[in-house]
Amino acid sequence: MTTNETSNRLTRAEVDFFVENGYLGPYAAMSPDEMALVRREIDEQVLSTDGPNPRSRGQSRHMDQPVVFDLATHPAIIDRIAGLLGPDLVVWATNFWLKEPGGAEIPWHQDIHFWPLEPPLNTSAWLAIDKVTVENSCVQIIPGSHRLSLPHVKAEEGVAFVKMADNAAFDAADAINMELKPGEFFIFSERTLHRSSVNTSEQRRLGISIRVTLPIVHVVQDSAPLHRGHTAILARGKDVMGFNRYAGRPSDK
Repeated sequence: MTTNETSNRLTRAEVDFFVENGYLGPYAAMSPDEMALVRREIDEQVLSTDGPNPRSRGQSRHMDQPVVFDLATHPAIIDRIAGLLGPDLVVWATNFWLKEPGGAEIPWHQDIHFWPLEPPLNTSAWLAIDKVTVENSCVQIIPGSHRLSLPHVKAEEGVAFVKMADNAAFDAADAINMELKPGEFFIFSERTLHRSSVNTSEQRRLGISIRVTLPIVHVVQDSAPLHRGHTAILARGKDVMGFNRYAGRPSDK
């Protein structure tokens, strides 16, 4: 895998933008042609096979699929997150987000309300496997919403999640669409409000989320939404705390 970036190091202006807005990007981890080769491997070897999480083929595939491990530790992603969180980084979760034509809405939410982290510190990358457009349900985000701590309530009927942000507690007028070419990604905070609509197109939408935290964070690895025996990746630096379990790159089959 390659990147067209001459340097992945964030500028001070980019860091300030993230602090103010709660997201960065899009950036390119690879070209659409490079991602086409990766997509074929994902379709043939990942989405069509069972993985370590008995509840979901799309989650934690960094544990058994080298192609997913390589995406999760891609320098274009990890280098930039290091510019926000520092030199010691833990990839604690990976999850594919596949939305077929007609796929349900994911409501407005802040990820912090769903995760087994203490303290709840995370920066996510959302990497496009397919071309991602408004029509096939790109992620929408609200800049600056990471500064809010919002109540979450029971989700409305017909959406993909059981909880959602209380619509009375925020204004979505400034939401932006994160349309991406295959191989592009954006970065966002654990508190940034985001959603995706119904897929109204005839094209599926596939992306992968890569969740990154610090060694000081306890990840509750044996319970939902993770699973018994879950392992994380020490993606950069070292862990002197020893709170979490790690494994290296799985073997090529």
